[in-house]
Amino acid sequence: MITPKEILKSYYGYDQFRGQQESIIDSILSHQDTIVLMPTGGGKSLCYQIPAMVKEGLTLVISPLIALMKDQVDALNAVGIPSAFLNSSQSSSEQRYVNQEINSGKLKLLYVAPERLFGGNYPLKDQLKDSNLALVAIDEAHCVSQWGHDFRPDYLMIGDLRKAFPEVPFVALTATADRQTRTDIAEKLGLAQPKWFISSFDRANITYRIIPKSNSFDKLLEFLELQQSNSGIIYCLSRKNVDEMAEKLQAAGLSALPYHAGLNREVRARHQELFIKDEVKIMVATIAFGMGIDKSNVRFVAHMNMPQNIEGYYQETGRAGRDGLPSEALMFYSFSDYMILQRMVDNAENPEYADVMLTKLSRMKDFCQSSVCRRRYLLGYFGEQQSEDCGNCDICFGKNNQQDMTVPAQMLLSTIVRLKEGFGLGYAVLILRGSQSAKIQEEHSQLSVYGIGKDKSDEFWKTLGQQLAREGYLAEAGTQFPTLKLTTLGWSTLKNKGKFMLSMKMSLSNRKKQSTYDEGLFDHLRNIRYELAKEENVPPYVIFSDASLTDMATYVPLDIESFLDISGVGKTKAASYGPSFIEEIRAYAEKHQLKSKKKLSASSAKKTSSKGGSRSSSTVKATMMLHKNGLNPFEIAKERGMGLMTIEEHLVKLVVDGKIAEEEFVGKDDLLNIRLFARRQEAKFLKPIKEHFGERYSYFEIKVALAKEF
Repeated sequence: MITPKEILKSYYGYDQFRGQQESIIDSILSHQDTIVLMPTGGGKSLCYQIPAMVKEGLTLVISPLIALMKDQVDALNAVGIPSAFLNSSQSSSEQRYVNQEINSGKLKLLYVAPERLFGGNYPLKDQLKDSNLALVAIDEAHCVSQWGHDFRPDYLMIGDLRKAFPEVPFVALTATADRQTRTDIAEKLGLAQPKWFISSFDRANITYRIIPKSNSFDKLLEFLELQQSNSGIIYCLSRKNVDEMAEKLQAAGLSALPYHAGLNREVRARHQELFIKDEVKIMVATIAFGMGIDKSNVRFVAHMNMPQNIEGYYQETGRAGRDGLPSEALMFYSFSDYMILQRMVDNAENPEYADVMLTKLSRMKDFCQSSVCRRRYLLGYFGEQQSEDCGNCDICFGKNNQQDMTVPAQMLLSTIVRLKEGFGLGYAVLILRGSQSAKIQEEHSQLSVYGIGKDKSDEFWKTLGQQLAREGYLAEAGTQFPTLKLTTLGWSTLKNKGKFMLSMKMSLSNRKKQSTYDEGLFDHLRNIRYELAKEENVPPYVIFSDASLTDMATYVPLDIESFLDISGVGKTKAASYGPSFIEEIRAYAEKHQLKSKKKLSASSAKKTSSKGGSRSSSTVKATMMLHKNGLNPFEIAKERGMGLMTIEEHLVKLVVDGKIAEEEFVGKDDLLNIRLFARRQEAKFLKPIKEHFGERYSYFEIKVALAKEF
């Protein structure tokens, strides 16, 4: 029987398991119900995918989002593991095909949403009784808890599935769960004496920064200037904010699109596809986006508003750097965000729920205002202790960058005292700068502090106020109209004329680190990956992750044997993509006089070399051969274990290249009909043409007809 380690190397291209992966897999293979808490990017999926390959029979994966299913299935099929999903995005014929695959026993993994288990005339639960069900994996298991940050009532039905299959082991996996949510997961899912695996929540590759919200868009542009060519997600509080931010970024010349529930499904799906395929670099979104994205090369996540709780913040920032490479998490904080979120929770109908959520919101605010190392605070929240500061967050950076701000701090604190601690920071700054605004009350314009700080900018004073609050000299009071008050520390330091040592520089970039890989080769390989992904209609990271490309640009593999040593390269991917990448690496290495380096590997697995042309041409040729043998697109997709859309893209390319005639798919009269309408309307987009003809022509037929037109 093939071992987990052999599967890890052969299919995924890795020599060693990470963290607790091997122990978790052993637990599952010993027929033990298992609960896994592992940070995003820690490799949760392997914990059930590898047992699925070891065990005889089908592994059912319950997942909350359609996009996540498609992503995972694409990645699994790319490494040669037969997988499929069932959801509402599929046509009846596609669903019938998947059901046939289930019944035939050919599938190793099947992804479904929880509602699919019990709905319809013939629930999937009943069909599973006739199949050889070997394992059930519940992804995003925190969704079962009403105290979690993403409660989904459909997840409560999974407990009934557990009762229906008492002999089948269940594994529940999540990236974020506080103590209350952890208790709920085991109880609501009905797991039998589960074995717990709680990995470290530390994402050491992420740099955490929280900065004042004033002039946030200018600061965001400064941050994005340092992230050119990188993929990232920007979270906003409302749909309106998302649309406005996307427009402003586009106007600034950046590649950005919006994503929120107010957009129709087709638009959302299109925007998501462009993002995961690296055709659009920035996705501006509400928190509805990201849970279903298995995109490993997201380099940054920015929050324009404070999230509702630390669990949500941790999960959203965890969407950056899943490949383990350095990544950024930036948040803009203001007390007004806290008040807006507080009012939203106050309106909740369930008082018990509101109390729990308000407590979580308060902890989130404390996190933003704290002077404790960001990573230590986050880890402490999840019950994990870290004795030393991380050295990789804004708090730690600031400790090495403090300066004497005694005089301006005394001026600001004195102004707050003379205003009888009855106003917010914005009003205090107006007084300091001698503003002529109509907001200024007449008696306040007579104060001795009026105008004494006019030589410094509004931004300076607001940053100073934020830093004084962070260091515990100031505190905000009130809810609807918050005011600033001096703390005991603030009063004593002011009265005793003590020094105020503060960090005023909010750096938006890490110190430069010397690259150990050839950046030019990395960029070149990224372009090759993009073209291959475009041709195969899959996200680029399904071909190879950024971490794999970095490895290639470090070790410069010039043959299949050394290519198999690259992290993330298994036999299937080496056979599919190796020739294309090796050819490009050789050419680049020769031109730039790079030498190949041997990557030392602990693996003793035998390596096989393979011959063949580039994947970009061979995969299309394989489709052409099956077409010439009389198979239709659906049959070709089944034969090759690929998506129907991918096969259709191959066929359209063959039409463009003149290898197949259009008439083999569309009649002459229909070709003329479609082309005349497109020319008359000057329509270069498929949707208006499809809407005009309705069900008369499929998208594939329209693509074929217009393949040589535009």
